[in-house]
Amino acid sequence: MAKKKFGVGFTDRFLNVVERTGNMLPHPATLFALFALMIILLSWVFAQFDLSVIHPGTGKTVRPVNLLSVEGLNRILTTMVTNFTSFAPLGTVFVAMLGIGIAESTGLVGTALRRLVLAAPRRLLTFVIVFAGILSNTASEVGYVLLVPLGGVIFLAVGRHPIAGMAAAFAGVSGGYSANLLLGTMDPLLAGLSEEAAHIIDPTYEVTAVANYYFMFISTFFIAAAGTWVTEKIVAPRLGEYKGDSQPEELRALTLEEKRGLRFAFWASIVLVVIVLVGLIPESGYLRSAEGEILGSPFLKGIVAFIFIGALVLAVAYGIGAGTIKNDSDVVKGMGKAIEQLGVYTVLVFFAAQFVAYFNWTNLGLILAIEGADVLRSSGLGPIPLMLAFVVVTAFINLVMGSASAKWAIMAPVFIPMFMLLGFSPELVQATYRVGDSITNIISPMMSYFALIVAFLAKYDPKAGIGTVIATMLPYTFVFGLAWTIILIAWFLLGLPVGPGAPLYYQM
Repeated sequence: MAKKKFGVGFTDRFLNVVERTGNMLPHPATLFALFALMIILLSWVFAQFDLSVIHPGTGKTVRPVNLLSVEGLNRILTTMVTNFTSFAPLGTVFVAMLGIGIAESTGLVGTALRRLVLAAPRRLLTFVIVFAGILSNTASEVGYVLLVPLGGVIFLAVGRHPIAGMAAAFAGVSGGYSANLLLGTMDPLLAGLSEEAAHIIDPTYEVTAVANYYFMFISTFFIAAAGTWVTEKIVAPRLGEYKGDSQPEELRALTLEEKRGLRFAFWASIVLVVIVLVGLIPESGYLRSAEGEILGSPFLKGIVAFIFIGALVLAVAYGIGAGTIKNDSDVVKGMGKAIEQLGVYTVLVFFAAQFVAYFNWTNLGLILAIEGADVLRSSGLGPIPLMLAFVVVTAFINLVMGSASAKWAIMAPVFIPMFMLLGFSPELVQATYRVGDSITNIISPMMSYFALIVAFLAKYDPKAGIGTVIATMLPYTFVFGLAWTIILIAWFLLGLPVGPGAPLYYQM
């Protein structure tokens, strides 16, 4: 009875409101098109007033620029193509996805995840499932489709409630989206958006794909441990013993071909690591900068290229060993399949690029950032309360707008310049955003895979719905939020950089 009350009580009523609100929003691509038109109109409105601010860095007076003028309309028409083609995240995502796509199509990602979970001792099974979910983020959204149902199969096979296994996997895949030991496609995407936003204040500022790597690396172990604790102490006891009709499935062991493929991929990874280390360790290494430094080196600046090359080499090695690659056509087809999945994303980026460009041209983002920074500065809030408040704001926005990149494309041009003027680095603001975005992913009906998770749970509980998912996942949201709050506070107190060459603070 307690489960039913929790599932259909306040939580369900709240989520029904969120779902209705979210469903009233147009497609993100349409949303960006509307935002672009709105910016054009607002530029005309604000240009009618004698509105101005002083740029704290240059001392120059900044005024709104009217895009409905002849000059503004000419600029809109003549730069529409270059706005799109020069949009920072576009090329990085396409290049990274070429490598990740072949890794998925050859079976490397799925086999590696299955091997990791199957090899885990039973007492570490929950931890390994959550941990594997976090690592699966490297390969885009494959964890949702592969690991979540696999978690249910594994738990049922060992005599535990399958929904607890699926919850553990879902918590790692979605709730742990801002933690990982490796870089994925989301890292260069968000970094590109952050760099575009930082240019409002500093046109020369660079945000690399490894901007949050230190923070993500450390977070991985804390979030995996937190997810394990929630599963064992809250979720599994609440669900109790499974009494459904589903029968345990035999977990399919790896075939000889799959094992051979993994061996080939392992030795290929060793060769790649050696090549990278030889280029980085010596002071005159070929992957260091001209000054002999690692920061600002071709390795860090070209990390997207390394993601592509690494994924390509490992995938081809696995494919040859496992027999899933017969010739070069199979490699090209795998890459092509990945690009096919980016069709809607490409449309979204076209309109997002126009919105970001217009926002920068009008100076509205800069004016809003300067005025907002003055308000926050006068509030007297310290760095920690400001960042924690930003986490809460992001978490609530995530309930009605599921796409991490779409949200950041809207929020970055406002919050990154604002916090830069307060002395905080774009990399720190991006890391804080990712925390808020992650912790409510697992309870947001607007998350693109939420309906799929409901369908997965219905296999073991025919009555499962949105309330079931939210009641199961809400403890992860609270505990992950608490864990990341502690990590953020510790990060500030220790003054640690969030990534290579990514300090906490920014100086004009």
